[in-house]
Amino acid sequence: MVGVLASGVRLAVPILLAALGEIFSERAGILNIGIEGEMLVGALAGFLGTFYTHHVGLGFLIGMGASGVFSLIMGFITITLKEDQVITGIILNILALGLTSFVYRALFGTSRTPPSIKPLTPLKIPALGDIPYLGTILFHQNPLVYLAFLLVPVSAWILFKTQFGLNLRAVGEHPRAADTLGVPVERMRYIAVMLGGIFSGLGGCFLTLAQLNRFTDNITAGRGFIAIAAVIFGKWNPYGVAVATLLFGIADGLQLRLQALGTRLPYQFLLMLPYLLTIVALIGIVGKSKPPAALAVPYQKDN
Repeated sequence: MVGVLASGVRLAVPILLAALGEIFSERAGILNIGIEGEMLVGALAGFLGTFYTHHVGLGFLIGMGASGVFSLIMGFITITLKEDQVITGIILNILALGLTSFVYRALFGTSRTPPSIKPLTPLKIPALGDIPYLGTILFHQNPLVYLAFLLVPVSAWILFKTQFGLNLRAVGEHPRAADTLGVPVERMRYIAVMLGGIFSGLGGCFLTLAQLNRFTDNITAGRGFIAIAAVIFGKWNPYGVAVATLLFGIADGLQLRLQALGTRLPYQFLLMLPYLLTIVALIGIVGKSKPPAALAVPYQKDN
């Protein structure tokens, strides 16, 4: 059980990072379905950055930067051109899936031994890491795991305790009123979308640089969509989102452990288990969620 919980915490991290970014985006009124694609772009760019520079820190920066730039496509189409946000997100996901596979194959071709990089190693926190059970679960993890969970209270503080967060939420709830009070609606939405892209890129980098140490086609495997569901489950609050992503991560860790133990359950069912639990949680536990009032509604200043 300790191993399942420890792996669950680790597996929750890429989804948590993407979901935190999605909170900023949705709180500003932009439903960014494209975070799955942004994670993919971040995963590949981070891997390439580390592979060619031999520096994992630069890899993270390159991955986050690439994903942030990719998110600007979403921003331009939905904020400036005011096109449908859902359709735009779907198109960007398809684009990222094809683009990342194409770039990877153009650089490395197809090989039975794909290139890999040296992943981040777990960091045991002194004293805390020696606590029975809890130390193994929480304090003997990858450094990015600590960063991800530290970003939860930081994101909550930014959203609910700062003027920037107040303006961001105002833009997502009532953009016309915010505009009347002098809040630059489009600029705030661009910042929110880009923040979402950077967070998603960090989540993608986690997969390639801290978990699998290589890139494969569709390495995100729907984690971006789970992140969107986690935002609803968490009611657009970073703490609620952390709980939702931990639920998915632990379910994912459980199915991996059951497969390793050779259970008689069909492996297809085990692979489905985390997603099934997420759906059950969404329809049975969370109850009604109230999204930002202007979510997915383009803002036209002249209306």
